[in-house]
Order: sequence, then structure tokens, then C-alpha cells
Amino acid sequence: MKKLLLLFFILSISAFMSCDDDVPEEEQSTEIITRVRLLFSPAGGGAPIVVDALDADGLGPGLVASGQINLQSGESYELFISLENRLTDEDITEEVRLESNEHMLFFGFSSDLFESPDGDGNLEDRAASVNYLDQDANNLPLGLITSWIAGDNASSGNFRIVLKHQPDGIKTATSESTEGATDIDVTWPIAVD
Repeated sequence: MKKLLLLFFILSISAFMSCDDDVPEEEQSTEIITRVRLLFSPAGGGAPIVVDALDADGLGPGLVASGQINLQSGESYELFISLENRLTDEDITEEVRLESNEHMLFFGFSSDLFESPDGDGNLEDRAASVNYLDQDANNLPLGLITSWIAGDNASSGNFRIVLKHQPDGIKTATSESTEGATDIDVTWPIAVD
């Protein structure tokens, strides 16, 4: 009887210990992004306006804008955003595109900088106008490609982008920039001449 109890005890411990191997890895809720690049492509031709934000060591506290965005008054632009983890040589843009149902870029900018979209962006009010040119499988905006028309008057201020990770039904037609985990939050100085 003692041998049978001992065998049962050993088998129970073995079964309990093997359960640890079946625990799935925890999903990383935010991406590691060490460079954000904004490329404003002018519809009228000419060289694109390119600015970066960098976090060289990937440890934070965050990305730091390197340079000012300088747009031509009245010009139409398409904005392309690229994201990289330069520590591991990963294209995070493609990862965000593949997981578009769980990501959304929000934009905030000083009033009177743009003719379109007008206002000051959708960071504080999701219903505010932003010209998204890309969507996820549910026809919700992503924001890696957007369109902009610079205002007619010279002005300056700030241009901010926030990338939110909104998994498991958080991303909806009304989800706000306060919902989900923040992958990036960067502000650049901007001028329209």
C-alpha cells in the first residue's frame, strides 16, 4: 500500500510540474519602437519633408523629436509613418499593419495649421476630423497613411502622434486615445510658411 501511495504521489507531482510548460507566453502589449519617421510627400512635387523621433537605447523614457516639420502653405501632402526597432532591425510598421485591427494612430495639432483636416485633431475627441487613407479589416482607421492640406497663412505650433495598441475589442468606431496601451507618443514642432 505504501508503494502505491508513493507512486501516486510521484505521478501527481510530475503532472503538476508539467503544467508549467503548458502556460502560454504572455503577449507583449506594446511594441518596442526606437525610430518613428514622418514623411510628408507634397502633391505638387518636390522633395518630401522628413523628420524623425529617436530613442537610441530603446529603454525610454521615450522618443525625442529630431527637427521641425516645415510645410509650404496651401500645399497638399500625404503623410507616411514608418516605425522601427533599430536594436533588433525590425520593421514595426509591417507588424502594426498586420495587426491593424489592434492599432490606431491618433493625431493632435495646433489650430489653424491645416486647411484639412480642420480643428486640432482627434486626440481629445475621436469624432474630430482626420483624413485617414488606410483602414483595418473592419474599415476602422489605422493612420500609417493620411492626407493633409497646409493652411494658407503662416503659423507654427506642435504636431503630435499617438499610437495606441487596442486589442480584444477595445478598438471600435468610437474608441478614444485614452483606451489601450500607448506604443508611441511623440510631439514635433511644426511651421507652415
